[in-house]
This record gives sequence, structure tokens and C-alpha cells, in this order.
Amino acid sequence: MSRDSSQKLPKNINEILEEAYLCEAYCIHNYNIHEKLLYVQGANMTWHPKGDKQVPAAGRDNKWVFTLVSLISASGELLPFQAIFQGSTEYSCPSKDAPGYNKAKKLGFRLEPSKSDMYWSTFETMKLLVNDIIAPYFESKKVELGIKDPDSQYSIWKIDCWLVHKLKAFLEWMKVTHPNIIVIFIPGNCTAFSNLLMLGSNVS
Repeated sequence: MSRDSSQKLPKNINEILEEAYLCEAYCIHNYNIHEKLLYVQGANMTWHPKGDKQVPAAGRDNKWVFTLVSLISASGELLPFQAIFQGSTEYSCPSKDAPGYNKAKKLGFRLEPSKSDMYWSTFETMKLLVNDIIAPYFESKKVELGIKDPDSQYSIWKIDCWLVHKLKAFLEWMKVTHPNIIVIFIPGNCTAFSNLLMLGSNVS
């Protein structure tokens, strides 16, 4: 993965990452964390089977821009995607007749209109992400792990420092609506580096 030369790592990156590590370790120890979720931000990469010698880039001359939110658990389980499209209604999203639509819905993908003139994550799409994908995943894992008191079991959601993620309104909503999900942020200007660390174990 290449990184934009303008996105330089902080000079004290080792200190920053050590503090982030200690913060995460504190939460895992003190809240008896069984499962955490990592947020994977898109970069100059594409999805394709590992080991393929050639990866074609389809549709480069006919682009449909949207935001794809992907999440992966610490155990390596990929969760359903959330795709956000510019527009106000469901007609802004792919048609039900689009190739692969039924397969995507069967896999639990969420296709959301941004309800704005942009195609980025918003406060409302973030709430949908948590309610429809993240929280149900954590709840299902608590059942799978046989947690005796699931309502008191905490989980960690590790996410990058994007503006909408750090909105006071969103974080307050998380505390009220999902108090057992602890949000931990990847330090600023370290997202690409952290993604490399996270993805490195799966790259041959």
C-alpha cells in the first residue's frame, strides 16, 4: 500500500503508538474484553484473492463514487460492508436488478443513501453502521462465547480519527445507546501505518 507523501508520520510516532497500545491494553484488562472490532479505512488497494498475479481495475473509465465502510474483527472475521451513496433516497443506491445485488444483500451488506450532496459517512449512517452491523455482531459473539451476563460485557471498536467519528454528538450517542462498546481511536496521522500493521499478517 502506498501512502501520500503529504501524509507524513509524526516524528514521535513510537511514543504515540506506545500510548495508544497502553490505552487499549488498559481497556482490555479492566473491562475483560473478549472481542474487539477494527475499522479498516480504504486506501490504494482493492479486494482480490490472495496470491493472484494480476488484479484488474474494472470500471476505471466509468466511475461511480461511493464510500465503502469495511470492518474486520480481531479474530480475522470480515463483517458485512456498508456502502454509502450520494443522494436522498434509496433510488440513489444500486438497483435491485444490478449484478450481484441479491448476493450482496444475502451477505448482509447495507446500501445507504447519504441524504446529502456528498457520499461520505455521516452521523446518521454511522448510527446505522453500529445498529445494523457492529452491535449485532458483538451480541452474536457474546452468545457464541457463552458469556453469562452479556449486558455487562464490554467490547472494543477501534476506529480512525475522521471528523464524523469524533463528533461529540456521535460519541454521546454511543455512550447512551451502546454503553458497552468502547470506542478507541487510532492516533492522528497514523491510520495508514496502523492499517499496515493490521493487514500485514495476512499478506504473503
